[in-house]
Amino acid sequence: MRIVIAGLGLALLSACGQQEPPPPEPSAAAIEAGLPAPGTATAFTKQANADLAARLDLSLGSDGEDARRDRLAFIEDEAILNADGELVWSIPQFDFLDGDAPETVNPSLWRQSQLAAHHGLFKVSEGIYQVRGYDLSVMSVIEGDTGWILVDPLTATETAAASLKLVNDTLGERPVTGVLYTHSHADHFGGARGVISDEDVAAGVSVLAPIGFSENAVSENLIAGNQMSRRATLMFGNTLPRGVSTHVGSGLGPGLPNGTVSLLLPTEEIEGRGTVRVIDGVTFEFIDAAGTEAPAEFMFYLPEKRALCTAEVATATFHNVLTPRGAKVRDALKWSRVIDYVLAEYGERSDVVFASHHWPTWGQENVVDFLASQRDIYRYVHDQTLRNANAGATMVEAAEAVEEPAFQGADFTTRGYYGTLNHNAKAVYQHYFGWWGGVPAEYNRLPHEVTAARYVEAMGETERVLDIGRTAFESGDYRWAAEVFNHLVFAEPDNQEGRDWLSATYEQPGFQAESGAWRSYYLTGAAELRRGVPNVGDPNLGNADFLKVVPSLDLFDALAARYNPAKMKRDPFAIVFEFPDRDETISLLVETSVIVPRLGAIENAAATVTINRSDFDRLILREAAPLALVTSGRMKIDGKRSAVSAMFDSLDQPDFWFNTVTP
Repeated sequence: MRIVIAGLGLALLSACGQQEPPPPEPSAAAIEAGLPAPGTATAFTKQANADLAARLDLSLGSDGEDARRDRLAFIEDEAILNADGELVWSIPQFDFLDGDAPETVNPSLWRQSQLAAHHGLFKVSEGIYQVRGYDLSVMSVIEGDTGWILVDPLTATETAAASLKLVNDTLGERPVTGVLYTHSHADHFGGARGVISDEDVAAGVSVLAPIGFSENAVSENLIAGNQMSRRATLMFGNTLPRGVSTHVGSGLGPGLPNGTVSLLLPTEEIEGRGTVRVIDGVTFEFIDAAGTEAPAEFMFYLPEKRALCTAEVATATFHNVLTPRGAKVRDALKWSRVIDYVLAEYGERSDVVFASHHWPTWGQENVVDFLASQRDIYRYVHDQTLRNANAGATMVEAAEAVEEPAFQGADFTTRGYYGTLNHNAKAVYQHYFGWWGGVPAEYNRLPHEVTAARYVEAMGETERVLDIGRTAFESGDYRWAAEVFNHLVFAEPDNQEGRDWLSATYEQPGFQAESGAWRSYYLTGAAELRRGVPNVGDPNLGNADFLKVVPSLDLFDALAARYNPAKMKRDPFAIVFEFPDRDETISLLVETSVIVPRLGAIENAAATVTINRSDFDRLILREAAPLALVTSGRMKIDGKRSAVSAMFDSLDQPDFWFNTVTP
């Protein structure tokens, strides 16, 4: 058995530090068909990127100055390593970003990636610092009376520990006297055990998080973890090396580290607006922002320092209303309203605004402008999507109709380096109307594996499909070319010429994409078509430290989501699990079609399993074998052992590296 927790396994698949390999040799079919060499921008892509560069002022300007401002020190080693000497983060991996944008990268994304790659310890204002450039996220450091208060200790324990060492080496050694998690995504709490321990918490170190953090941090992606983590490998370009024709940055930050994800549960969860806490002599006013960028999130204001932290609600990019890896769709209207609240309440009282990604904005007028633009971009995509939908537009039509607003052309913090207008418009539509556009033919569509062959037949068989796709490609109509070639690949997965053309097609919108997530998705798709699904072994799918904080009922819900009724050959029965170390009892009702977990014991169970939850977690993580646990007496089964075996045997064990860009 194993359990997949999205946001954990994905970090351990990062290609950080890999240099860009030479492009793969084109197949004989590709050479004969006249495909462009892999990694080559076509004339249409070059023109699209040149047109954008001509339309935008891509000089580094004030945000270029902000990204570099007041750097105090940086890590001078070549890499951050784990305890076994393995690479977690290569320091020079983004050095290739120096210079002008190449033809294979959207020039606006190149600019954003250059700014995000600036690494080191930076001073934000008196008593506030940030460590940036060693992770996807940013760790903020606030000076208290006696120690450091850390905000969002990154994704991995190794990057967090290296960042704290840089702080202590530069500013003087001080203990950690408080930790804040601004929200429930792993890149903002995963490094916690790299900076504090259980003993620190027991000794009085406060760990504060927004209301609902614990529940959402362990359950938001738990049940759907395998699919989410697999798609995240495409979204974040985890299997791509760094280079001008591959990964240049995620738009939200440089990339994910290859480290150990941990979790320490908060000592208090904060709710409300204006809730005040004093940590090591520093006053914090918290602002609840749940249901915006994360299910549990807060921002905070530091009145003595006239500084506002907007967490991940307002950063130097237009965010995802629905992330490509998959998650519950977010509320763009609520997102805009929350930003408007902090603008009205704190905008004129703030001399600096800093966030959990990117760099700060200084100056009271600039803070107000930043917040107003951030508010407006979420409001704009919400209102324009609804305006078109209410006039009868389908999901795709509404998204196509949402054009770039004028202010987005001048304010780079609102540009789609992570989320995009098109994708977010569809997310807004989904939030209100569901996953389909209202056309009856879309409501119960046939699977793509079925329709693909029929499309190919209708277009006139394989050679005719190739001709249609090539014509579209050669005219720069890459969206239509991708659709045509994708039908062919799904109808004939082994058609090498079709795969070559589809991979070549995916490269061009990838090279044109302003969104780092879109670029990585397209280019990873192209790589998998050329090289196959990566054969890098199973990722690390969680760890005991994280799993122990998952509530038992949530854990069994995740297992129940893998129940395959076709594998169950017994009449319905029940199993009781006793966890003595938690004084906890969970019953499983194993029915013909579902498994229903329930708190407490039930009568007439087929078997009772007594095992410490800590040992059960090791069993789930495949760190302990069932027979060894029984033989050692650490697991006791009273009743029908065959029922216990039947229940576990009925659970599917999904492969992680399943096909995504091919059937």
